Amino acid sequence: GQHNDARMNLAIALTAARYGAATANYTEVRHLLKSSDTGRVCGVRCRDVLTGKEFDVRAKCVINATGPFTDSVRKMDDQEVPNICQPSAGVHIVMPGYYSPDNMGLLDPDTSDGRVIFFLPWEKMTIAGTTDSPTDVTAHPIPTEEDINFILSEVRNYLGPDVEVRRGDVLAAWSGIRPLVTNPDSKDTQSLSRNHVVTISDSGLVTIAGGKWTTYRAMARDTIDAAVREHSLEAGSCRTMGLQLEGAEDWSPTLYIRLVQDYGLESEVAQHLASTYGDKAFEVAKIAQVTGKRWPIVGKRLVSEFPYIEAEVVYGVKEYARTAVDVISRRTRLAFLNVQAADEALPRIVDIMAKELNWSEQKKKEELETAKTFLYYEMGYKVKTDQLTDSSEISLVPSDIERYKKRFRMFDKDKKGFITILDVQRVLQSISVQMDENTLHEILNEPRCVCVCVLAAAQCPVPCPQLMSAIQKGRVSGSRLAVLMKSAEENLRRQAIPVDRSGGGL
Repeated sequence: GQHNDARMNLAIALTAARYGAATANYTEVRHLLKSSDTGRVCGVRCRDVLTGKEFDVRAKCVINATGPFTDSVRKMDDQEVPNICQPSAGVHIVMPGYYSPDNMGLLDPDTSDGRVIFFLPWEKMTIAGTTDSPTDVTAHPIPTEEDINFILSEVRNYLGPDVEVRRGDVLAAWSGIRPLVTNPDSKDTQSLSRNHVVTISDSGLVTIAGGKWTTYRAMARDTIDAAVREHSLEAGSCRTMGLQLEGAEDWSPTLYIRLVQDYGLESEVAQHLASTYGDKAFEVAKIAQVTGKRWPIVGKRLVSEFPYIEAEVVYGVKEYARTAVDVISRRTRLAFLNVQAADEALPRIVDIMAKELNWSEQKKKEELETAKTFLYYEMGYKVKTDQLTDSSEISLVPSDIERYKKRFRMFDKDKKGFITILDVQRVLQSISVQMDENTLHEILNEPRCVCVCVLAAAQCPVPCPQLMSAIQKGRVSGSRLAVLMKSAEENLRRQAIPVDRSGGGL
């Protein structure tokens, strides 16, 4: 079973709102409010982190359902209460879809160090993980190179010897925090559990800790029933079982066909919208822009290789998205599927959000920088670019260096001793690739850009020998320029045979 966890989380919040709940995004609890008469918890002091404004929320019952942050809220109630949550970091990586079959997953509960490894098709890519190690609670967990390499080394055990598992094929990496718990009422207080625990403090604070996605409705039932009993609330038992979430009412497996027929969406885009938004996909389709092409009629993609369209950014704002990070990670899964693609989509996403939310130029700049920082540290861009540092090992043999020198001379037609943008454009034209200067500059400025030769390192972010070594070892892959230059080199090597050498031909 697979699901889009970010979308499911949002669907739960939207469903609660549909049934009368008041929801608040980007809101943190500053402290608990207690009755001066009874000392019982009667509300919370909140802060809107986007505006800085603080406000009180009064309640008959306060439920602490804050995952890894469980103990920090419990200590707002009682500073002396012992911790029950042991946060554990789990790193995941995403690789190209060709690394796994479309309809088959693999789980190994007995790896080299006893941790569980899974290897699954996900969103037309391959997701692999995971690590399991103690960590500090933070809102910004960061994957490490050590964790990524551990997963890669385990993955190599499951693939044929003819398949090279390359470090450069890691398209995104992230770390999540599991809220493992100990039951404070249990005699064995040392054992950690992935099951959930419901506890009630002397002041009436209800805490639901631990648990997992596959048991979230049971967690809801146990928590609500405990709250009703403890606070004598005028309510029946929890009704979560069988309750349809937002978008489920009119969904069917063939709903995407109606999207294609009624709106002129690409089939892949329609399938994505239907599986993500359910029957709310029609609301997204209604605001999709006309492409100006014969087909698809509507639905401009944010990046060509993923089915996310610009209309989803607009719709995301209607569903309370307030930052660019919201869109690239929680309203779409771009950041989790391909960190570089997310980076490329950011400027357009920020432009769309700016129009919807009336952002100033300064605000747009701040959002762009914040999102890039998020991608760099939390989604694996840093560990990806760290593959090309000054300390990178150089392992080029003399024949490699000679090959790159020949390539350089082939491209430096005027024998200037350096290669210009015009030289690259001329070479690309030899393989019938027309590319404007802006696009070419964009490719050359990629963190993993590839110079055509060890001697052409003037604009390269790292010395060329290191870069070429990184390519050979698979630490860097997918460079657009590398592929184009290789094709061009092969094309230039082909020389037409003069007809006079063959007797004049026929």
